[in-house]
Amino acid sequence: MGVKPDDEATGVRLLDRIRSNPSGRLALKIGIGVLGTLVVAVGIVLIPFPGPGWAIVILGLAILALEFAWAKSLLEFTKRHVLSWTHWIGRQSWPMRGLIGVLGMIFVTAVVWGALRLSLGIDLIQVAQDWLAQR
Repeated sequence: MGVKPDDEATGVRLLDRIRSNPSGRLALKIGIGVLGTLVVAVGIVLIPFPGPGWAIVILGLAILALEFAWAKSLLEFTKRHVLSWTHWIGRQSWPMRGLIGVLGMIFVTAVVWGALRLSLGIDLIQVAQDWLAQR
């Protein structure tokens, strides 16, 4: 169920028809700008967590690249660097991968702790200490 070439051409023709009208062009630019920005923002929030954070950022940039040249350049830059990082990690020894994994987990833990502390006022370290003191 991939995108067929005819489907893609239909989408391009639709965008071209919308862009041919000044108000349509402005509405399209605003709509794509808002949607792309929201998708990128969600992706950025998800980057430190296990899951598709970078893929969501790249999807948001792809949406923005439909209307903005700077986003197209940033999308290519991001894809190139994420790919080079992935290849670099793949060439490392298992101990180095393990070290990078541990550092990543420390970073994720710090982000979760900071987010809970700043947004909800919950100090997980204090909660853990209180729980251990009851045992």
